[in-house]
Amino acid sequence: MDVYQKQRLGNNIDPKGLLIATAIILLWVSSLVFLLYFPVDFKNPVVYLGVLLQTHLYTGLFITAHDAMHGVVSTNRKLNHAIGWLAAILFSYNFYWRLFPNHHKHHRHVATDEDPDFHASNRFLPWYFSFISNYVNIWQILLMAGTYNLLKLFFPVSNLVLFWMVPAVLSTLQLFYFGTYLPHKGTHDNKHHSGTMTTNHVWAFLSCYFFGYHFEHHEAPNTPWWRLWRTKRNL
Repeated sequence: MDVYQKQRLGNNIDPKGLLIATAIILLWVSSLVFLLYFPVDFKNPVVYLGVLLQTHLYTGLFITAHDAMHGVVSTNRKLNHAIGWLAAILFSYNFYWRLFPNHHKHHRHVATDEDPDFHASNRFLPWYFSFISNYVNIWQILLMAGTYNLLKLFFPVSNLVLFWMVPAVLSTLQLFYFGTYLPHKGTHDNKHHSGTMTTNHVWAFLSCYFFGYHFEHHEAPNTPWWRLWRTKRNL
């Protein structure tokens, strides 16, 4: 029995999961296309809002791929993995099947030497660079460079940098800080070695799609991101 099957045991997957995953992907694409054509004027607050929006949607892509790794995007196994693969590729050419085993190692060996997301130093910068080194490889860099050189034939360089490249980097910081560093730094006296943020559903969504409720995610890993607030309430 593989990880996908284990995650699905006893899990009543809500059909809204596929709609929500599709909506995030379409919002990311449509927002990016709009912003790539948007005239950049640093006096215009829309430019800064655009960067923040794209950062949040990039994070949504990764969270969608993450949910697919837990088998909760679709009851159709192939479709579930296809959505996860697409979401990961759109996030700077992350490779879904490379992320998949690492993420489940994190769940099995959380906060140990076998956890690829953990860094014993508990220091932000060493941990962040260790985190990035586990999720970025030379092929992604080459693919991003090739795509950039292709896209700059059609779109202004300033737009590509502001709305395609910068949000991707900011999103890695968002995912790391709220989804890994804060929940797992220090010591935690529970079986998941995880902390959790104070209940505030608005901030929990804006900061990292409810993944600040991190103990709850480890306690109920087959819960999609958009139901974690309910898990927080119930636990």
